[in-house]
Amino acid sequence: MTSSTARQLGIEPFVGTAPTELRTNWTETDVQAVIHAAYRQVFGNDHLMQSERLTSAESLLRQGYITVRDFVRILAQSELYRQKFFYSTPQVRLIELNYKHLLGRAPYDESEIAYHVDLYVQKGYEAEINSYLDSLEYQTNFGEAIVPYYRGFATQQGQKTVGFSRMFQVYRGYANSDRAQGKNKSAWLTQDLARNLATPIQTSSFGRGLMGAAGGDRGQLYRVRVMQSGQGRTPQIRRSMGEYLVTYDQLSPTLQRLNQRGSRVVNISPA
Repeated sequence: MTSSTARQLGIEPFVGTAPTELRTNWTETDVQAVIHAAYRQVFGNDHLMQSERLTSAESLLRQGYITVRDFVRILAQSELYRQKFFYSTPQVRLIELNYKHLLGRAPYDESEIAYHVDLYVQKGYEAEINSYLDSLEYQTNFGEAIVPYYRGFATQQGQKTVGFSRMFQVYRGYANSDRAQGKNKSAWLTQDLARNLATPIQTSSFGRGLMGAAGGDRGQLYRVRVMQSGQGRTPQIRRSMGEYLVTYDQLSPTLQRLNQRGSRVVNISPA
């Protein structure tokens, strides 16, 4: 993805940035970076007072008694997280935020929302939080040492292409806080999930579509540039670049086909 496109979408700080990981033989600077990244991710970039920090959990992480995943779990199950995102937030909106904060993506479909609603009703808040952190998806992408990060901005193996556009609906810019968003009192994806519709890509400016039209211009042609993987059984030596011209309605199925072929989308722009 080019820097101009990333800037327009409001995701430039994430392009080319490596995940924050607590490696073996870490330094104090490393653990401070992990703690800062974890607070930012789990609390949706909300400002925290020094007095609100969970210093005992930070100490346990610093002493090696808990892993990064344990630290993230403590943050998400804390009273502070409940005050910010649970007590005064509709349940479906909380689930959207849990997906964003703990798995780095938006919900794909209504079945994921229904599963977590039922889980909370049957087993409560802690089970709801644990379901993300104990999932195979979390382990595969973050393991024990990586701070969760926003994965939905790039095509990945096993990720539904609809997740790309849904992620932009729940993401509102690098400097934006989840508690400062105007619609924080209601879920953002309810209609699209219920109707199984693709979500138009929104920039970090509220209500502004990717190409300047709210909700996207369905008659607009888009140029999709991809890095194509080799086909067949022979070892892949070179990867070729390709371009596709598609309408808005063709965009999601085209991205899905490319993902299934193993091709990587590098840029989407108006034709």
